[in-house]
Order: sequence, then C-alpha cells, then structure tokens
Amino acid sequence: MVARTAAIRTLHARQILDSRGRPTVEVDAILDDGSFGRASVPSGASTGAAEAHELRDGDPARYAGLGVQKAVANVNGEIARALTRTDGAAQRRLDGRLRELDGTPQLERLGANATLAVSLAVCRAVAASRGQALYERIADLVEVRPTLPLPMTNILSGGLHADGRMDVQDFLAVPMRAASLEEAIHLIARVRSAATEISRERGLPTLLA
Repeated sequence: MVARTAAIRTLHARQILDSRGRPTVEVDAILDDGSFGRASVPSGASTGAAEAHELRDGDPARYAGLGVQKAVANVNGEIARALTRTDGAAQRRLDGRLRELDGTPQLERLGANATLAVSLAVCRAVAASRGQALYERIADLVEVRPTLPLPMTNILSGGLHADGRMDVQDFLAVPMRAASLEEAIHLIARVRSAATEISRERGLPTLLA
C-alpha cells in the first residue's frame, strides 16, 4: 500500500509559452497530502539525432506547427490514468513506467516534453512533501552529497544559436582550478574581457554570448 503522503493524486498539463515565445508543456502534480509540484520543459534551438523526441502538433495554423496540445493530451489522458495512485516517491520506477508506456526508444509516441514535465513535477511535489529543495531531492535519489557547482559560462556562440559561420555551437569558460565561487566568477570575467579585447584587435565582432 502506497503511503498517503507519497501517492499521486492528480496530474494536469497545459500549454504555455517559453522565454522565446514557443509553446511548451507545463505539468502540475499534487500528492495525497496536498504537496504541489510544477514543472515546464525546455526546448533547444538545435537538437541532436539521438535526443529524445519533442512531440509537436504540426498544425501550421497554430504557432507555425509548434503547438504541444498532443503532448498535453497525453499527460491528461494516458499518463495520468497510468500514474494516479502510484508512489510518487519511487522516482526511478515512475520514470521507468513512463518509458514503458511510450514504448519507443526516443519517446516518439507520448513525447519527451510530456514525460519529462511529469517526471519533474512529481519530483518537485515529493521534495515539497519532505520539506526539501529540488536539488536536495535529486541528491537523495542519486545518493550524493550536494555541493555548489562551478559555473560553466558561454563566451562565444555559433551553430544554430548565432548568425555567423562558426560550426561549433558553444565555447564555454570552465574555471577548473578555482577554489571558490567568487574566484570562479572573477576568472570568467577575465576570460570574457580578454576575448573581447582579442576580437577587437583582430577586427572581429565583439558581441560575446
């Protein structure tokens, strides 16, 4: 019997617009104890051939075919029916059940934008139920002690993210030897300043990422 506090009471999805004005999926998850989690999924400007499938409606009359009402319907229908009353705290089992429901290698049927939104929303709800931040819940799941990560900062953008001819999508500054976050930010600022100066000296654009 699933403990009352961990059982998924409801899942509800909707279409929202992301920071670039493109439709994406947002899901609300509520547990039996009333704990609430909400999550929306990101969408990249470019996707690799091996990435999980982002399900779009393909209707040119609605958001140029980028609507996600099919993915929303999958959450509110098949996925909600399968997961309601199951144990939200069993994250690995829940994620495995989502893959099993979809039945395709790259989540082409239900859509990774549907399954990821559900997974994250439930994870947030369980974290709220336990009085945890999301990062603490994830750290528990992977059995590691959470530490503050060093920043990885984009300095130059190419590929589909930029109008230039550079094939490489991103050049990141990673301050591997920094002893603290403060030092890491200082080192990145120096790299950014140097990149601007070198670009100016060579007559290149100085609008960095």
